[in-house]
Amino acid sequence: MNGHRSEGGPAQGRGAGGAATAAGPLLRVSGLKVSYGHIEAVKGIDLELREGEITTLVGANGAGKSTTLLALSGLVRKAAGSVVFDGEDLTRLPPHKIVSRGVVQVAEGRAILTTMSVRENLELGAYTRKDRGVADDLEKVFGLFPRLKERVDGMAGNLSGGEQQMLAIGRALMARPRLLLLDEPSMGLAPIVVQEIFRTLRAINAQGLTIFLVEQNVRQALKIAHRGYVLETGSIALSGSGRELLDDDRLVEAYLGG
Repeated sequence: MNGHRSEGGPAQGRGAGGAATAAGPLLRVSGLKVSYGHIEAVKGIDLELREGEITTLVGANGAGKSTTLLALSGLVRKAAGSVVFDGEDLTRLPPHKIVSRGVVQVAEGRAILTTMSVRENLELGAYTRKDRGVADDLEKVFGLFPRLKERVDGMAGNLSGGEQQMLAIGRALMARPRLLLLDEPSMGLAPIVVQEIFRTLRAINAQGLTIFLVEQNVRQALKIAHRGYVLETGSIALSGSGRELLDDDRLVEAYLGG
């Protein structure tokens, strides 16, 4: 695959996840580079995330997808480039300050605290908040994931893989993010659970939350995405609306089995 596909406007990018907006980007990434020693994992990429949309980043293992998210979260050092969120430069901010600005990541592998209860994990998600709405938001998470309410006082380590992913997403939502970064939420889960997770992401987005989704399940990700980017060996190879990318012969041949 070669060449950067031109992107349509918000109406073209509208997918199943919610209403696209005509405003400028909520987050703009310019010239982002990340290196591990002498290896350049991300090679000067540009991205835009529009408020109210689901944007997905897809590509093969080792393409630099997770590294990109970690750089946005401040968890790995940027070698070059800038990250601007709602007009504020986040490039050099530490991770906890990025979270306080409303950019919250659900890590690959979920990273739940297994020796703590479901409730305690969720309450930790609200640690940066000083408002009195935590209890109300806890009930909203239980509305999205009823199984978590059934297990609220149980140890998080006793949850199934799918329930742990629900807990990881719920914990992130407790921070009241404006932008939710998700790294491989379908990894290791049964297909029926994957469908449930993706339905929930669409519902959350329909309520107005902007989502940036890194996902190896390319077809499923593009079905719910307003827009997508294809990353190849650290560089953007294609971009466009979710529907455009699903219909792109090069993407189908490379990632969807021809």
